[in-house]
Amino acid sequence: MNTQIKAHWLGHSAFKLESQSGKIIYIDPFLKDNPSTPDELKEVKEADYILLTHGHEDHVGDTVEIAKNTGAKVVGILELMGILQEEGLPEEQAIGFNKGGTVHFEDFSATLVSANHSSSYKGKYAGDPGGLVLSFEDDICIYHMGDTNIFADLELYGELYRPHVVLAPIGDHFTMGPEEAAYAVELIGAKMAVPMHYNTWPPIEADPEEFKEILEDITDTEVVVPEKGTNFLG
Repeated sequence: MNTQIKAHWLGHSAFKLESQSGKIIYIDPFLKDNPSTPDELKEVKEADYILLTHGHEDHVGDTVEIAKNTGAKVVGILELMGILQEEGLPEEQAIGFNKGGTVHFEDFSATLVSANHSSSYKGKYAGDPGGLVLSFEDDICIYHMGDTNIFADLELYGELYRPHVVLAPIGDHFTMGPEEAAYAVELIGAKMAVPMHYNTWPPIEADPEEFKEILEDITDTEVVVPEKGTNFLG
């Protein structure tokens, strides 16, 4: 894919992106306690933005610690931002928004869209769950679906945002399994799909090759199953 954006899967639903200007963006940085994240990827020394899909601990992960150590802005639904400030996130680093809303940064924007799931943080209601559409100026659009089930609005998101890359959960039990995820990505119509949220623990064991086989049989979408830590857009 012809792009200046770099994207690395870190295990589970965690990703590290690098924008055209070199801004470092983490999505759902569940790293230190993530059994599927290689040790060399658990430490974060530099970050400009942290984007969160919802409040479950396996997505919020190390957000507060990373933000304190790096000064990164943390972006997520309003209620979750309030909870994380109670956990020690500096107020000036918290950017709360809501579904349908877009926040604009130097060379990308982030739009919060719906996800069909639940959301809490340490037993507290943490706002609705969501997905994140990241649009990079004069470059590609990446849609991180968060934790979700299939739902009909995905087709509309495909028409509205025209994402080039979809990051799709396939682990079943808590989200879609491989077949349902394939049909969800078909609704969106992206050029590339990357499976996530699988094989972290036994309940979400799944075969990404099954997802790849089903999706490539029903669409022209390319499925990339990346090695952790490698740039799958390069």
